[in-house]
Amino acid sequence: MAQTVRLKDWDKSSPGISEISSRLRFSFETGQIWLDEERMMLMHSSALTVLRKELIDTLGIERTRGILTRIGYAAGLRDAEMVKASYKDLSDLELLHKGPLLHALEGMVKVELKDVEIDIKNGRYHIDAIWRNSLEHQIHQGLFGPSHYPIAWNELGHATGYVSGIMNRFILHKQVEITPLGPRFVGKPIEEWDEVADELKYYQSDSIVEHLLTLQDQVEDLRKSLPQPILPSDVIGDSPRFQEAWSLAKKASSSTVTVLLLGETGVGKDVFANAIHNSSPRANQSFVAVNCGALPNDLIESELFGIEKGAYTGAQTSREGRFERADGGTLFLDEVGELSLKAQTRLLRALQSGEIDRLGGTETRRVNVRVIAATNVDLAEAVAQGTFRKDLYYRLNVFPVSIPPLRERKDDILALAERFIDKFSAREGLRIKGLTDKAIHALQSHDWPGNIRELENVIERGIILASQDSFIDASMLFPPSYTTLLEENITVLDRQGKISETVKQPINDFVTELLDKKVPLEELENLVVKAAIERCEGNLCATARLLGISRAQIGYKYKKIFNETISK
Repeated sequence: MAQTVRLKDWDKSSPGISEISSRLRFSFETGQIWLDEERMMLMHSSALTVLRKELIDTLGIERTRGILTRIGYAAGLRDAEMVKASYKDLSDLELLHKGPLLHALEGMVKVELKDVEIDIKNGRYHIDAIWRNSLEHQIHQGLFGPSHYPIAWNELGHATGYVSGIMNRFILHKQVEITPLGPRFVGKPIEEWDEVADELKYYQSDSIVEHLLTLQDQVEDLRKSLPQPILPSDVIGDSPRFQEAWSLAKKASSSTVTVLLLGETGVGKDVFANAIHNSSPRANQSFVAVNCGALPNDLIESELFGIEKGAYTGAQTSREGRFERADGGTLFLDEVGELSLKAQTRLLRALQSGEIDRLGGTETRRVNVRVIAATNVDLAEAVAQGTFRKDLYYRLNVFPVSIPPLRERKDDILALAERFIDKFSAREGLRIKGLTDKAIHALQSHDWPGNIRELENVIERGIILASQDSFIDASMLFPPSYTTLLEENITVLDRQGKISETVKQPINDFVTELLDKKVPLEELENLVVKAAIERCEGNLCATARLLGISRAQIGYKYKKIFNETISK
């Protein structure tokens, strides 16, 4: 049964004020503000005043109201997603209360409740409240004077978006009057309103915008109809060094020249090799790949050149090798620097003459194969050390293409991540909304020693941990130790809402100091538990959520600390 809650009950939800404000982080070194996983920004109210006036002067009242309402709605939905991801097992009232707290933290308005009823499971909701200290109301009245029609457009959109997000159904909020304290608004399910058409139009896309998007699509279709070089879809990157490498590869694709792809492990040499083949006149022929480093030395020759029956013990049938299978197409030799000297000799002959002999055979076979080789080994150094033939090196190094590591093309990380999200979400049957701002920050801050392969693995991990219709946050991509290090030199709000002047110590230095001082583990745990209880103002449920443990565990620890304090 739904519970009607009065003002005194609403106030009981307020112990979370200190806890939710502590989620705001300021990084002065990087110029970033974070609210959980979302990047935020501070903006002058005078700038918002100019923006509102420009929009109204340019688009008129109605279109401006629609734009600001939809912006508020999107922000409300995002706040709801953040709350549902960060707080588990909250009561319906506590879940609802987080929305006004976030809106207050964001500096928009203070909600003063008159009446509320909420029952998420049964879809019941009603609120009657007043927006006090409404920034939007203040700005509009400053521009146009007192008004009797609704002017808190962004706040209406936010309320509708947030409550719709936690209720999992559309809940419409309307401004019903202007009181001496501020705008009064009422919210309830859409079917309980008598007239909604005039309000719903503000939540729908603007016809002008739709027309512009249609024109944009038409222009894009015209562009696609123009002849242009084919860029294989898996080759992603706009950074200068990457485009330079791909430009060289495209030039090589139209010829039969041997290409040597250079780069660290995981940079995408196999993708480049496929792309060169698919852009070449041989695209309709076979593309055969072999990892020279993954095969034992006694098998690599038979894999490359084939065998005849009886060539060695166990060779009961004749079998063609990779060169024959790639005849007319492309052979990709990955990790070519791992080949034995004997295999290098036979490879050199095949490259120079286009002829091969199967192991144990007497018949010479001609093959028409375009070779693309790849290595993360410095072949010039290998030649100097005598582990790689000099003549083969010169034969392979006709057209070298150096692929940059991911740490040198960080502008491409998001595009690559989006491609992997599409790939793995389709495989897992999930709808993923994207990456949180904190997750994007984590991806761009990482050095990526494993390059694109590591990025692909990280995104796959995130997809597996994500839920349907959710965002991937930083904790799903990296272990907690890494995401903690990202918050070095972060300042927070104290209880009075002031920015703390102490800069957060790097976690490694903090641990070193504790070890140097020989702080007992039990004492350290008690210190953390006490601080968490104090931050949550005695709310043990909130403390348990903050520490990531159960309510029973925090109750036990609290009782233990309390008894120790009494005994002293």
